[in-house]
Amino acid sequence: MALKDQIMADLKQAMKNKEQDRLRVLRSLKAKLLEKEISERKEGEASLSDEQTIEVLMKAAKQRRESIEQFQSGGRDDLVENEEMELEIIENYLPKMLSEEEVRDVARQKIEELGAETMADMGKVMGVLMQELKGKAEGSTVSKVVKEELS
Repeated sequence: MALKDQIMADLKQAMKNKEQDRLRVLRSLKAKLLEKEISERKEGEASLSDEQTIEVLMKAAKQRRESIEQFQSGGRDDLVENEEMELEIIENYLPKMLSEEEVRDVARQKIEELGAETMADMGKVMGVLMQELKGKAEGSTVSKVVKEELS
């Protein structure tokens, strides 16, 4: 079953079970997916691939993480708790992310393959790594690792 179809099925189930929090998050994801689908249309209908769906989910998860940080720094623990719950629901649909150490191993290998030695080569390395790790690691983690490895 396609990831988008799974989200839609879970949305229906959340309605039946009257799970208000889960329902709110899944409706939000549905809206983001439909928005992405509309933007991808050329002529007629377009459906999202699992990769495109994962992109939308990763963006939503990133927004929740950023909100959590901001709410924590602002002392709004009530809002932090809500964002964490939403993030947990979204992460259930995302593939398992690579750990920082796994990203570091891949980065070292690519740096060696490309012959990168200085920070000036960071753009070249990041381009290749982000293509390879798309949907498997967050860009901020990859960037941090590459900076450390090239320093």
